[in-house]
Amino acid sequence: MSTGEGFQFDILQTRGRARRGRLHTPHGVIETPGFVAVGTQATVKSLTAEDLEAIGTQVIFANTYHLYLRPGADIVADLGGLHRFMHFDKPIMTDSGGFQVFSLGASIEHGVGKIANIFPGETPSTSANTSANTSSRKQVSQRAGGGTSLVQVSEDQVRFKSHIDGSMHVFTPEISIGIQRQLGADMILAFDECTSPLHDETYTAQSAERTHRWAQRCLAAFHSHQPQHGYPQMLYGIIQGGAFERVRRESAKTIAEMGFSALAIGGNLGKTKADMHRVIDWSVEEIPAAPPRHLLGIGDVVDIFEAVERGCDTFDCVSPTRNARNAGILRRFDDDGTPLAKFRVNIRNARFARDERPLDPACRCYTCQHYSRAYLRHLFKAHEILAQRLASIHNLHFMAQLCADIREALEQDTFAELKQAWLEPTQPANH
Repeated sequence: MSTGEGFQFDILQTRGRARRGRLHTPHGVIETPGFVAVGTQATVKSLTAEDLEAIGTQVIFANTYHLYLRPGADIVADLGGLHRFMHFDKPIMTDSGGFQVFSLGASIEHGVGKIANIFPGETPSTSANTSANTSSRKQVSQRAGGGTSLVQVSEDQVRFKSHIDGSMHVFTPEISIGIQRQLGADMILAFDECTSPLHDETYTAQSAERTHRWAQRCLAAFHSHQPQHGYPQMLYGIIQGGAFERVRRESAKTIAEMGFSALAIGGNLGKTKADMHRVIDWSVEEIPAAPPRHLLGIGDVVDIFEAVERGCDTFDCVSPTRNARNAGILRRFDDDGTPLAKFRVNIRNARFARDERPLDPACRCYTCQHYSRAYLRHLFKAHEILAQRLASIHNLHFMAQLCADIREALEQDTFAELKQAWLEPTQPANH
């Protein structure tokens, strides 16, 4: 299916709702299902573009609001756009700034945050496989107390108080699209409001309706201005509605009917994993099959399998690299072949002090081919920057390989078996 000039999304195979696809963009092909690495400030922390190429990272996700604050969209535009600015010649996505409506607003006001050990409403025993540092537009945990919001939302605009210097800034749908034209990402997002899981249905519905009006303004702005860097861009519409079925379904239908080239499932996904699964199902059931679908802010192993099974094509999350920077090494099995419930080990543990083996004997990444567990543990204990780089290389390679395995399973019609082997192992593996 053509999704606009310079873009084409081919669905190569379907298995139930799960699909194996290929998204053609001006800066290369994205094989789907695929993981999108987060590079908020035009960098995946500690890694070079050459590192990302070697890892197999297909696409990165940068943030419009943060790049607007520094170095400034004008500077990035004058220097040729994000691809030239960061020396990355593969596809790039940019968020619209809509998540900051939540993270600098209701997140502070409600005392909820985007980093969560579990979904609020679940206990550790009911969420055993959840990553300890899952970061997401959806997954939130309640903190003690609230605070003063740094945003003011009105019908026409959002006023932000900069978290850097306290200066005031205004975002509108038109401004967000204009900035993203300057940044020059291949795939850009409509400006939306990401609500809190503590918002009630009435406010969530009002917010979703406002997001729909903003989406129309984003489309008008997108079509009234030409790309600035010599190649086309593709605009994603964002489905909101929280975990309320009526609101979520209505948002999905409304956004799908507006004519966006691609669709994203955004907002909070509720307070439990079961809520998340229902929200994805409601959204997918109301949208056409042809456009590519991005699930915003989901990226641990369990959630990727569930998202793929429900028809999502791409997904972004900071958790693999954030875990890496905190010594959380992604692995499927422990050394005795026992499946790891949280798919990671803490390389700072004393048991690795004299361990000459690679982080994962089955891994072919640069780190595992050249460095030992003992060395990585030493680097982390000594607070050396190299620790973060080597761990990030490994964790992003893990995610790239996981998605490659999922794509192969969809091609061979073995996805159900692969999912069961990862999420419901019955015995230790010969590892």
